[in-house]
Amino acid sequence: MNSTESTAAATVFRHPTIPDGLALWRLVGAAGTLDLNSTYAYLMVCRDFANTCIVAEQAGRIAGFVMGYRRPQKPDTVFVWQIGVAPEARGRGLGSLVLDRLLQSDACSTVRFLETNVTPSNHASRALFEGLARRLRAPIEELEGFESTLFPDPSHEPERLLRIGPFEPTSNG
Repeated sequence: MNSTESTAAATVFRHPTIPDGLALWRLVGAAGTLDLNSTYAYLMVCRDFANTCIVAEQAGRIAGFVMGYRRPQKPDTVFVWQIGVAPEARGRGLGSLVLDRLLQSDACSTVRFLETNVTPSNHASRALFEGLARRLRAPIEELEGFESTLFPDPSHEPERLLRIGPFEPTSNG
C-alpha cells in the first residue's frame, strides 16, 4: 500500500457542517501559507456551499479540506476557492484526495471544468493542480486572474486563473 492509499484508508471524507468553520479557520492559520479569511467567511462557506466542499478527518480532527462553489455563470465549472492540509498531514497525498472526492461528489456530477486562482510563486499548488489535470487526462491552461493592484497589500502577487478541462464527470452518484 502506498502512502496515498494508506492516507485514504485512515481518513474520513465528508462535507463540512457549520461547526467545522472554526476548525477550518484554525487550520488555515496554522498552515501559514494560505490567505486567512474571517471566521465568518468559513462559517458561511460551511453553511451555504457545503455540497461543493470536502473535509478530511484523521483521528477525529480535520487534517485537510477543499472549498469550492459552482460558478453561476458557468454551471459546468467548479471553482476551488481554497485548499489546505494541516502541516502534520502534508506529503501524503491528502490534497489530491480531497480534490478527487470533490469531483466525485453529487454536486459535481455535471462538472467538466475546474478553475482556481494561484500565485506564480505557489509551486506546491501548481503541482497539485497539474497532477489533477494529468489524472483527469485533461488540458490545463493559465489565464488572467486578479492583478496584484486589486489587493490592499502591495506585495501581493497576481492571482493567475488555472482552468482544467474539459474532462468527463467523475461522480460516483
